[in-house]
Amino acid sequence: MNRQMLPRWLGAVMLNLGVCLGGVFWSGTARAAETIVFSVSSLEFSIAVESLAHYAETGEIKPDFADVAVYLNDDQLQDLRQALNARIEISPVVISQFLYSPQGEAVLGQIGELILTRKRQSGFYALRAALILAAADPETGLTPLNVLRQFPVAGLRINSTLAFDLVGQLGQEIEATEAAIASIERQAQEQAAQTATELPLDLRQSGERTFERQTLLLNDRERQRAFPADLYWPDRQSQDALAEPMPLVIISHGLGSERQTFAYLAQHLASHGIVVAVPEHPGSNAAQIQALAAGREKDLTPPSELVDRPLDIQFLLDQLAEEYGDRLNTQQVGVLGQSFGAYTALALAGAEINFAALSVACPDALLALNWSLVLQCSALRLSEPLPRLQEERVAAVIVINPLTSQIFAAEQLGAIAVPMVWVAGGADTVTPALAEQLQPFSRFNQANKYLALLAKGTHFSTLAATEGDIALPEAVLGPDPQIAHAYLRALSLGFFGPAIADRPELQPYLSPSYGAQISDPRNPLSLIVAPITTLGED
Repeated sequence: MNRQMLPRWLGAVMLNLGVCLGGVFWSGTARAAETIVFSVSSLEFSIAVESLAHYAETGEIKPDFADVAVYLNDDQLQDLRQALNARIEISPVVISQFLYSPQGEAVLGQIGELILTRKRQSGFYALRAALILAAADPETGLTPLNVLRQFPVAGLRINSTLAFDLVGQLGQEIEATEAAIASIERQAQEQAAQTATELPLDLRQSGERTFERQTLLLNDRERQRAFPADLYWPDRQSQDALAEPMPLVIISHGLGSERQTFAYLAQHLASHGIVVAVPEHPGSNAAQIQALAAGREKDLTPPSELVDRPLDIQFLLDQLAEEYGDRLNTQQVGVLGQSFGAYTALALAGAEINFAALSVACPDALLALNWSLVLQCSALRLSEPLPRLQEERVAAVIVINPLTSQIFAAEQLGAIAVPMVWVAGGADTVTPALAEQLQPFSRFNQANKYLALLAKGTHFSTLAATEGDIALPEAVLGPDPQIAHAYLRALSLGFFGPAIADRPELQPYLSPSYGAQISDPRNPLSLIVAPITTLGED
């Protein structure tokens, strides 16, 4: 969802609801207009909001808060203090439009089971009002502490049973994710040791070719859907003037992004002789989010985008084949996608939506722990049967920060036969690393599947800033994004070169040893080849 799966501001909202607000919930604390009621076993405690405010400001624990604070360790208390004052710069209009969308209401519905009114009723409406009022406060703004103060009820009750369940789930998730990352890093080191060779080329560097960008305006009249696409054309060198049609890669952006988000990667591949097409999906781009914020749209993204995005790529391929069939190889193309774009790439590669799994998981899905389920569960609003989304012309795919846990199961992913690079972020909280990225990859047993794990990579690490983005906190962005950009330049060239561009000499660069060679300790890269040791799943 991005600076993507949601745009930067929306990612910040989701992360503050799920990390700052959720971090407070998970820490076993609560919120209210004046008082918060919290139960532990048969005991019931009442905490003044101003006692939390005093703690956030001074670190001093007042007596009414002390009764609950004893159940938190030092790290949780410190996290709570930081979270209470964490502020997101967002207009009340934007937050209001999101919270009135189906996706926003789904999130509120889940959180409303945790945060109740004093009479044990869902906090859905009170929470929505408090979030909007806090965002409208010109002095304090949208912070968890201000949300507490803005609740339009005299008291608030925390569903302590659910809160402690969340604490346990989160702790188990963190522990399991750390164990999975350690296991993958160990396997990468073992595989690298088997083929330890210093390779001479640096695939992170630009190639020698110049290129030009051409913007196409496409109009699929059958679907009444118009959208632009940028084409990056490498110059024709004299020696290949009469050669075969040029290789083609298509990049699919994530939810709330735009086609400029991966311009740096398109330019890199073009400089190495690969034509790149970057369409902009009109129902899930930055303009869609802006329309939601302005009240012109009611959905964060309509469920139909799950179908329209793959069909956009198919239509683009048809148009390119018709207009440039003599210049482009449109029969064996590469596709790269991030987040919602990764879903798009997987659907094109042959994975089908698992409606059976969604129908079981979604009614009880605790969206506060996995924001990507908001998008995955929206598939249940689609009308069946769906058109065929698999595209036979797709010969190789790279997926980045994919969402897969419910929308695609092992059977659906196992149907993908084309070579694949799966790029995962160990610190991704939008499509959680373990459930959405690492465990799904462990189901592959074909040797043409590769996992590239950025140990400290977030959901936003591979995305470039575009005009209109707002700044995200460093904790959300992770280490310097230029590190991840460099990895992606090398991985895409090392993969697409041999797969679709007739450059077999680059095959050794898609190896654990080359991954180790270019790894930066600030955000380590582990590259391994499937099959890998199975990662535990509940």
